Amino acid sequence: MAITELPEYAHLSAADLDELAAALEAIRHDIETSRGAKDRAYIMRAIAFQRWLEVAARLMIASSKHKFGWAVGTAALCAAKCIENMELGHNISHGQWDWMNDPEVHSNTWEWDMAGLTSQWRNSHNYRHHMYANVVGVDDDLGFGIMRVTRDQEWRPSALAQPLRGLLLALAFEWGVALHGLYSVQERETTHAGKAAHKTALIRKMARQASKDYVLFPALSRRRWRRTLAANVVANGLRNVWAFVVIICGHFTDGAEKFTATVLEDETKPEWYLRQMLGTANFRAGRVMAFMSGNLCYQIEHHLFPDLPSNRYREIAERVRALCVTYDLPYTTGTLLRQYLLTVRTICKLALPNRLLSASSDDAPETASEERFRNIPKRTPVSGIGDDDRRRGLATAILARGSRGGSQTARPRPTLRRDVLQLKLIRRRRLQTIRIFGAPTIAVAAAYSRRTSGLSGRTMAVSRLADAGLSAGSSTRWQSAET
Repeated sequence: MAITELPEYAHLSAADLDELAAALEAIRHDIETSRGAKDRAYIMRAIAFQRWLEVAARLMIASSKHKFGWAVGTAALCAAKCIENMELGHNISHGQWDWMNDPEVHSNTWEWDMAGLTSQWRNSHNYRHHMYANVVGVDDDLGFGIMRVTRDQEWRPSALAQPLRGLLLALAFEWGVALHGLYSVQERETTHAGKAAHKTALIRKMARQASKDYVLFPALSRRRWRRTLAANVVANGLRNVWAFVVIICGHFTDGAEKFTATVLEDETKPEWYLRQMLGTANFRAGRVMAFMSGNLCYQIEHHLFPDLPSNRYREIAERVRALCVTYDLPYTTGTLLRQYLLTVRTICKLALPNRLLSASSDDAPETASEERFRNIPKRTPVSGIGDDDRRRGLATAILARGSRGGSQTARPRPTLRRDVLQLKLIRRRRLQTIRIFGAPTIAVAAAYSRRTSGLSGRTMAVSRLADAGLSAGSSTRWQSAET
């Protein structure tokens, strides 16, 4: 089962939810009041860089006589298309830059370099997906209608082919997004004329897009039209795969929870905030990868504040992560490769019927519900042990049952390299203690250093051997130190 009782699953009271929402609203207020010339300069530089990169890539493809030049030009064209699709088209269409009142950089006027219509995509994505993210049966983006990504979705024999369907969707992602947007707006239309008008508009956009990439630019290359055509096919394909990977890693990986439609009944704004935090996942990225992904490596922050400038997500993430620590909520993140492999595992695993799967439907890596905690004895929300005033919430409860997927709440195991470094530090402390106070304090120093260093059992055994050797040779070392 997916999550039905959201506050119960998150181990938060109504007062906790209100405080969390107030803190998130404070983040929004701070960003909105600080938007200005620096942010405007960022988006204008991004637009100029993307356009010049595309021009340079197309000139290199058309003029190069060698395969290496073609490969470099194709890679640059792919990068330009990724930037236009992710950092520009996606984020501008979210209204992130509407506050500038620039008619060129506005969600109502921007048309992206893809097969789909921006106006149709905004309905399926900005409204249906962001409002009802990961709600089974309501969010059309949950599996994109062709993949089973939670056990709450009924298994059918056709699911056996979903690994292949996922691969085909990745390669033709822009066309899938276009059809997805069309079906979304057609559902809202009550007349055949209105549905036909949306279909006609999409066909025209598809024709323009295909003519530009696969007819116009190859024709301008004249005798080298095959090279240009191949470059456009490869660049579009790689851009499609990149967009697909970024999106599925933010929604289908372990730790990105799914919810039943029951959570929408009388849902409050604090509960909506909480659902966005639990239903999405990040992946770690440097500045270049973040830019290439449209800063959607910060998917949690994007779902909390979809209309705030993407260049501010990095600083927002620091504050959101601090809130997760305060309320003991999991902040799901990991490397891009890890998140992607976990998602692929889920897609392949859920191609099989539930009876062939081993984990419980309430406590599986890809599906969880509040039932997973109901048979566990309740604990106080605060530890109350010594100076440890940390809240005991969802992250602690997950740790108690074993860490799941990409969640970074689990404590990393000590590695041998770190143990060796800690051991060297301990021995250095003891030698310093001997030089200052003499050999009789060895036992005290050893006990103190073991207590404060938190070594693993493996290294503790080595530490005991070192204690014995240090004690036996303490007088000699003391004399050496004095010399």
